[in-house]
Amino acid sequence: MEPSNSETKGADSGAVIALLTKLAQLEEKQTVAMLEQSELARQRTQLTADLASCSSRNTENAETRTGLARERTALTREQTRLSTRSTELANIRTDLSHERTFQAGERTRLATQRTEMAHGRTSLAERRTKLSEGRTDLAGERTTRAVTRTRLSLQRTALAKGRTNLALIRTGLAFLTLGITLFRIFGISPWTFFDAGLVLFSALLVYFGAAGYRRSRTIEEKLIEALASDHGTAGLLDSGVG
Repeated sequence: MEPSNSETKGADSGAVIALLTKLAQLEEKQTVAMLEQSELARQRTQLTADLASCSSRNTENAETRTGLARERTALTREQTRLSTRSTELANIRTDLSHERTFQAGERTRLATQRTEMAHGRTSLAERRTKLSEGRTDLAGERTTRAVTRTRLSLQRTALAKGRTNLALIRTGLAFLTLGITLFRIFGISPWTFFDAGLVLFSALLVYFGAAGYRRSRTIEEKLIEALASDHGTAGLLDSGVG
């Protein structure tokens, strides 16, 4: 017995509905799969971003480690340089200690020399004092000799004046002798006044010469008394007077 058209249509409708239902389920599964794929893509993108961030962080950490390594290397070099400088300073300090020791020895030697020079200076001061005393004595002696020389000069001047006065006396006596001689030869004549003038002039010369000689003799006696009190000339004057 063959089926009718209505049953056939009902069967076809059921098949179509089943197909549509299955298609809807497939689309729903596809939609879920797409959503899941989208979520996986999002998660992959997030993981990629995280990986990129981790790579950046690793790069930064590597750069930081490189910088730290450079700083450590620089610090090591600086420490080495400071160690070398410290060694150099220690050597310089040692050299300075040797130099200070040498200078201390030099100071001691100079102090010894200064002490010896002080003793020598004291000795020279004593000798200078003695020489000063001797120079003072010589100065006093020179002053005494100068005074004596001055007095001798005065005595020489007085003796010269005495000689001049004696020359006046001799000249007066010569004119007196000439006047008397002319008067004896010519007697009383016109030349008598000339003879009298010669006698008067000779008398004046003899008078002034005698007075000047007396003054010179007085000054000479005073100078002899003064020179007799001078050191070094008393014996000479005594021998001269004797």
